[in-house]
Amino acid sequence: MTARQRLLVAVLPLALAACATTGGGAPADAVARRPVDATPAEGIAPAPRRVSPYAPAQEDPSKRGDYVAGGLFRPGVADTVPDEIPDVDLIPEPEVRDEPRARTGNRDYAVLGQKYRVLDDHEGYAEEGGASYYGKKFHGRRTSSGEVYDMYAFSAAHKSLPLPSFARVTNLDNGKSVVVRVNDRGPFHKGRIIDLSYAAAVKLGYRERGTARVRVEALSPDAVATAAAAPAAPSAMDKLVQALPEQKPVADNGNRFDMHRDGRTMGADEFDAWMRARQIRVATGKPTLVAASAMQAPVVAAPVGVAAAPPAMAVATTPAAEGITLQVASFSNQRNAEQALSLLRGAAIAQAQLQDADINGRKVWRLRIGPVSEAATPELAARIVGLGFGQPQRIRN
Repeated sequence: MTARQRLLVAVLPLALAACATTGGGAPADAVARRPVDATPAEGIAPAPRRVSPYAPAQEDPSKRGDYVAGGLFRPGVADTVPDEIPDVDLIPEPEVRDEPRARTGNRDYAVLGQKYRVLDDHEGYAEEGGASYYGKKFHGRRTSSGEVYDMYAFSAAHKSLPLPSFARVTNLDNGKSVVVRVNDRGPFHKGRIIDLSYAAAVKLGYRERGTARVRVEALSPDAVATAAAAPAAPSAMDKLVQALPEQKPVADNGNRFDMHRDGRTMGADEFDAWMRARQIRVATGKPTLVAASAMQAPVVAAPVGVAAAPPAMAVATTPAAEGITLQVASFSNQRNAEQALSLLRGAAIAQAQLQDADINGRKVWRLRIGPVSEAATPELAARIVGLGFGQPQRIRN
């Protein structure tokens, strides 16, 4: 069998899988799937596709109808969102690509007496204004383009962009951004220019507030390819992690860790001895009861890859349900999670911990702080943002 024949045999099953749809409109799982490159260099396997840990939404027949032409869907029923905060760092952004227009949702229309015109060409579109998001009320309902709304995918509703199309949405208050697939119409509220999916709102950090000031920029494959060719700017987290080995050593005054001794780097055995002498343990993410004397253990700045524990705290007798937990980030790589934890521990954020979890068979590590009191939450959140992390998500226990 020639190299070309072997290549065709490998690609054929993937090409057939990409044909499956759930009915009218574009494939329901188009966000998670990426087109197969039919001509990769011989001997080089294509990069694995990122797949969301959340199963694609299926249509809910009970959510068909219940509206009149030019009106809203179940206007008397309030929308809700799940208590669970999805691990949005594990959800892939949709790939920006040329797609045929959907058979529905691309004609000029009117809602609540207001007329709207669908753009013939979205090239160069950019606008700033308010953003909201929608959740469980619409999850599993067909969108204006015929696709199924999935609150765990990065999608959006827009009044005039073609369906489907793609846009980058940036939260002007915190600088976070996400690429979304525009496959629905709305929002029909004054002052709002886009309605994001629940996952996209979490990604942009306005889940709690409900609305945000955003910039919406339409994307085309050519523009994305040009931007991808330029050197990518390092993220805030990349800068923090890269800076760790370059930090200047500090004198060992018994309260901070100096990686150097007598002009040389401290070895592993020496570091272990230093830790034991000060009754400092490596964090495992599991709570541990400690003696009262250990409460005076010093806070240390751990080297890269080592999560050094802060002063141990006695286990409170107050139920955890009375506090709030802040989720800083989630990671699919344990080493990256431990590096982020060491940053928080080095900043004397004593309640920081890693919690591992399984999402559809995939291991993730969640960086969380708490439980903490309601009164302490704003100041703690500001410290986290000051360290270069995004706005933490509040999880009420």
